[in-house]
Amino acid sequence: MKFPFGLSVAVKLMASVAAAEAPNQHPIVPPIHQVRHITHVEMAFLQSDIFNHPPPPSYPLFQTVASTRSQFPSSTKIMVAIGGWGDTAGFETAAQTASSRKTWASNVAAMVRTTGADGVDIDWEYPGGNGEHYKTDPNSGKVWEIEAYPLLLAELRAELGTDVLISAAVPGLERDMIAFTNKTMPKIADTLDFINVMTYDLMNRRDNVTKHHTGVRASKDALNAYVARGAPAQKLNLGLAFYVKYFLTETCDAHNPVGCATGPMEDPATGADLGRTGGFSWHDGVSEDVERSFDKALKHGWYMEEGGGGYGFWDEEERRWWTFDVPEVISRKFEQVVDEMGIGGVFAWGLGEDAPKFRNLERVNVEIDKRVALGRDEL
Repeated sequence: MKFPFGLSVAVKLMASVAAAEAPNQHPIVPPIHQVRHITHVEMAFLQSDIFNHPPPPSYPLFQTVASTRSQFPSSTKIMVAIGGWGDTAGFETAAQTASSRKTWASNVAAMVRTTGADGVDIDWEYPGGNGEHYKTDPNSGKVWEIEAYPLLLAELRAELGTDVLISAAVPGLERDMIAFTNKTMPKIADTLDFINVMTYDLMNRRDNVTKHHTGVRASKDALNAYVARGAPAQKLNLGLAFYVKYFLTETCDAHNPVGCATGPMEDPATGADLGRTGGFSWHDGVSEDVERSFDKALKHGWYMEEGGGGYGFWDEEERRWWTFDVPEVISRKFEQVVDEMGIGGVFAWGLGEDAPKFRNLERVNVEIDKRVALGRDEL
């Protein structure tokens, strides 16, 4: 997914911004008092392949770094995100040899100088396999990427130096953490300033039973998996989802809908979407075909401990499972994940997706204010 503004928060609060002209983008920034805790903004996305070629006269960001900088506190760092879901070809070309890695990293450094960005976020989904086309472009041909990924990051650090920030978006499901091994993770963590763990979309069309797509325990499990592989907890950021997901199911128990069968949701040969799942942000208009069901989810959904904790609702009439974060869940994540693990911060995908009310962002602000009042100006 690509969104206009992404955000990461914690007392490190980070945000991402994506091209306004692209489908489903929401280049909306709330008033300055609501972004007071945002420490980093990531402008998403530049395609990975453009850096395999000589630098262009300008870069196709939806607005300039300077313009974005003017919308946030003066201390906020403005970064450019490279890649995104489905954009793997450019990374694969770049990572292949020492020469190609140097060319790519040098061209990224040129972009940073030209735009005035404070850093870059590397969003390769995913090195080692399990990306968008995993059925037609199998993991067996991507084993080399496991060793090449940290080498590409190291070359980027060599070109950018230590004054420019480098972060990476990394998978939230353990099945996708192919390149993040006990051998590679320490190298990756040493190179990066921080790591954004995408603890959302933890249920997707590759599953066959209902789960919380951004559940509390599932999020904590993801972070612990990186710690176990050698990542310092202080470099990890927890991902929050400022959007809604739904899945069609078989018959479920309305009082305990977690673990209910969904039936196939992707084509077994191609991995293509079979149309049994969908999602939208809080800023999107709700399509007529799900509007009535979503209204029931808003009115009758609840926080359930089953499945590790999360907010959800199963619509018995339409056999539709709804799963999304609400402010209550965000508070639980601060207490049960951020505080207990001592991680570096939180981020959200994405800032404009929470418009127009920004209820989830405001709960993040409240949780940070609490911790600042206790003298915890860093998480």
